[in-house]
Amino acid sequence: MTALLIIIVVLFVAVAIWQLVKIFDLAQVGANNTQVADDKDNRINGYLMMGFLAFIYIITILCFVYLGDLPLTSNAASEHGTGLDSLMIISMVVIFIVQIITQFLLHYFAFKYKGEKGKKALFYADNNTLEFIWTIIPVIVLAGLIIYGLFTWNDIMNVDESEDPMIVELYAQQFNWKARYGGNDNVLGKANVRLIDLDKANILGVDEEDPNAQDDVIVTELHLPVGQPVLFKMRSQDVLHSAYMPHFRAQMNCVPGMVTQFAFTPTVTTTEMRQNQDMVDKVQNINEIRMDKSKVLTANGEEALDPYEFDYLLLCNKICGKSHYNMQMKIIVETQEEFDAWMKEQKTFANSLN
Repeated sequence: MTALLIIIVVLFVAVAIWQLVKIFDLAQVGANNTQVADDKDNRINGYLMMGFLAFIYIITILCFVYLGDLPLTSNAASEHGTGLDSLMIISMVVIFIVQIITQFLLHYFAFKYKGEKGKKALFYADNNTLEFIWTIIPVIVLAGLIIYGLFTWNDIMNVDESEDPMIVELYAQQFNWKARYGGNDNVLGKANVRLIDLDKANILGVDEEDPNAQDDVIVTELHLPVGQPVLFKMRSQDVLHSAYMPHFRAQMNCVPGMVTQFAFTPTVTTTEMRQNQDMVDKVQNINEIRMDKSKVLTANGEEALDPYEFDYLLLCNKICGKSHYNMQMKIIVETQEEFDAWMKEQKTFANSLN
């Protein structure tokens, strides 16, 4: 790898020197300048522009054929996820159409109006109609996308309190997550980083005197009942973090000194997602890669990699420090009965202090 980097650097230096020499030659006053393009040069460049246009279209088609699936578009696991995916697909379709049209016009006109002696390109010094057309079309398209996006955002962020969502706090710190449930009363006790007491294992700074805090449950693995609306309250102990749950199409910054929130309703259990054919294929591909890696590790006397199994994850989507890449928490979506059984096994905040 080092040798390859050295070769690349040397190549770039050589190209830079070559360009500097060309600039120096062009700057020589009175020198016989052979760098001025003639009709043959212009024809070659015109054909090269059309060739590059064909290359763009071919590589685009190949990308759709071999890499056509948009990330996660078939794996939304929340009620609002499908609407967000639709917005993404519409945006990508619009971008694709604009790219096809503008790239064709750019390269075709470069070919059609290539320099030729005695030939003058058709041009308009001023054309209000054309300017109106290419101004109003982007305005209409962008306004449609923005309005659609605002409606989608409002549907996601406006929490319906009548649905009685389960309250869960996500607490971020370098470099791990904690989750705190509101307990039987579904009310989180007051908390402040100034109340953190490691001697009592009060790592979230929960107010020990608050009656609502006594039945709170603090865990390192997030469990959610399927079909149950969940309102997440988010805090950060140290730096800016971002709670990112990709399969639930959920992301919100965790800001020190304030509480942010995000709500969604999980619709697919972990077991069901593991049986999703797209997920089965993805897991199989990952395990094939891990198997090849394990062969190398075992050949060197190291421990082989365990087979990968899909799990929902809570990730940090802000570069929050040197171990940012490792900041994640497992999420398990299960039936209400399974969730209730798991919750009964957990210690309350009051019991954990004893």
